Amino acid sequence: MEDEVDRLVASWQTERPDLDVEPLQVLSRVSRLARHLDRARRSAFAAHDLESWEFDVLTALRRAGEPYQLNPGQLLRATLVTSGTMTNRIDRLEAAGLVKRHPDPQDKRGVQVRLTEAGKSRVDAAFADLIDRERLLLGGLSGADRRHLANLLRTLLVPFDTAAPRHPDRPPRPRGS
Repeated sequence: MEDEVDRLVASWQTERPDLDVEPLQVLSRVSRLARHLDRARRSAFAAHDLESWEFDVLTALRRAGEPYQLNPGQLLRATLVTSGTMTNRIDRLEAAGLVKRHPDPQDKRGVQVRLTEAGKSRVDAAFADLIDRERLLLGGLSGADRRHLANLLRTLLVPFDTAAPRHPDRPPRPRGS
């Protein structure tokens, strides 16, 4: 079985035999898979009249458990956007009837953002649809292969997830250096 990455690697090996292009074997496939995943995600969200940013905020609230609410700071940390962007997103979601602001009983100046029933229904349906589409993307792998791949990817990602802030174009330093 040969794929597009095999052809790309063979071309580079011919054109640049002085370089070890082995990283392309993994990372070009990850990149190509990410594009397929992005299309599946956008399609699942669109089927439920959601943008990806709306899905991100709504799922952060849904994962919080009952009463499905977080303060804006918690939403910022969950979605990695600026406070101005989050305020705009909350405004738009509230106007659509998917979230509602409530006074924070612990902080008289603060608010809690709570998922409405309409928001919960919409995000639950979109999430179920997304899982079905993602399952199709992984359809060529057995359960054991999926678990093995998940473990390998975790090993690859942990240094990025636990590294101190760094320049975005530089990989994290290996531990102990």
